[in-house]
Amino acid sequence: MQQAAAPKISFVSLGCPKALVDSERIITRLRAEGYELARQHDGADLVIVNTCGFLDSAKQESLAAIGEAMAANGKVIVTGCMGAEPEQIEAAYPGVLSITGPQQYESVLDAVHRAKPALHNPHLDLVPEQGIRLTPRHYAYLKISEGCNNRCSFCIIPKLRGDLASRSAADVLREAEKLVAAGVKELLVISQDTSAYGVDLKYAESPWKDRSVRAKFIDLARELGELGAWVRLHYVYPYPHVDEVIGLMTEGKVLPYLDIPFQHASPDVLKLMKRPAAQDKTLDRIKRWRAQCPDLALRSTFIVGFPGETERDFEFLLDWLDEAEIDRLGAFKYEPVAGAPSNALEGQVPDEIKQERWNRLMARQQAISARRLKRKVGTRQQIIIDEIGPTVAKGRSKADAPEIDGSVYLTSRRPLRVGEIVTAKIDRADAYDLHGTVAGF
Repeated sequence: MQQAAAPKISFVSLGCPKALVDSERIITRLRAEGYELARQHDGADLVIVNTCGFLDSAKQESLAAIGEAMAANGKVIVTGCMGAEPEQIEAAYPGVLSITGPQQYESVLDAVHRAKPALHNPHLDLVPEQGIRLTPRHYAYLKISEGCNNRCSFCIIPKLRGDLASRSAADVLREAEKLVAAGVKELLVISQDTSAYGVDLKYAESPWKDRSVRAKFIDLARELGELGAWVRLHYVYPYPHVDEVIGLMTEGKVLPYLDIPFQHASPDVLKLMKRPAAQDKTLDRIKRWRAQCPDLALRSTFIVGFPGETERDFEFLLDWLDEAEIDRLGAFKYEPVAGAPSNALEGQVPDEIKQERWNRLMARQQAISARRLKRKVGTRQQIIIDEIGPTVAKGRSKADAPEIDGSVYLTSRRPLRVGEIVTAKIDRADAYDLHGTVAGF
């Protein structure tokens, strides 16, 4: 008797790495139940769209993706951040099968089961122990908590994802160990507020191997650093205890890289933003960090045109950047977000001024980035290979996170492999990228 074909699911994942992890968890469960993934909506039994709802532009992208799926397939399940406030989706596409918010994995699976029940076949129900991932095999995002206790005036993440809910240290370490055993060379640690990890658990210990590990930022980073992979820390608010992790960088346990979302430098704007952590002495701390760990790379994001931002505030930010020398920078023009307290602030900045300030900020940062990269010419750097071309391979140094930072373009005497870590001599630099030659394997 011919075996019935496994049901096929087409999947769209939008938004940040945290949403990507949610997608991976859903896909892992579906694959474990015998569902297959389809490359196209047309011909799939169902489409799942994992939405982003942080900014109005992200909502429009999510609505467009839902519209494409409805047009090409018609059987659409919606989840993710935009699903936490479903009215806009329901109004635009009343025919969607189900709408759920972020992290509601069981609800998504229930909707899939209702629309297309799984085939229970032991030959189809096999799934790798580490789960299904949407990133390349050599790096993986490791989400250590959900939600956030901060109440920044421009952000609705706590409303969408709730307050901070940390995983136990042992749970995180078990996942990380499985990923490394499956060939992952780089772990990208993510959450809404990575340095607040474990506060909600009162830093409770959990058993790991022959010891107990506290659910605390520094303890988790130290243990992850023992697994033999690159460990990259993202979304780290600059609380005082972050100073402790610099020592792990100098020891080579975690990468000399911090992704800190400063968002601004002017004390007046930071106050309007209701940003956590005392940021008035940040420049002094950056200087101390770099004195202790000269290779430290700092990535950050900034918002220009926030309500109440004056020209004086913006000039303060530019001067701060010159002194801080942030290596990698993402800048956003302020957008009102439905439900965010910042919408009610006085002093809304006109769009043309936002654009003009954004242009000036990016021009200033380009000069800073070029200056920082030029210092690396002539040095030897470890590079992880992401892509192989006919003559040139594309990789990243320890200072570069995938997709958001720069790249290193390499020539080599022998063929390279994706995921390989090589030593390269840096021959030249441009504004954002490095170019070099493989000097060791």
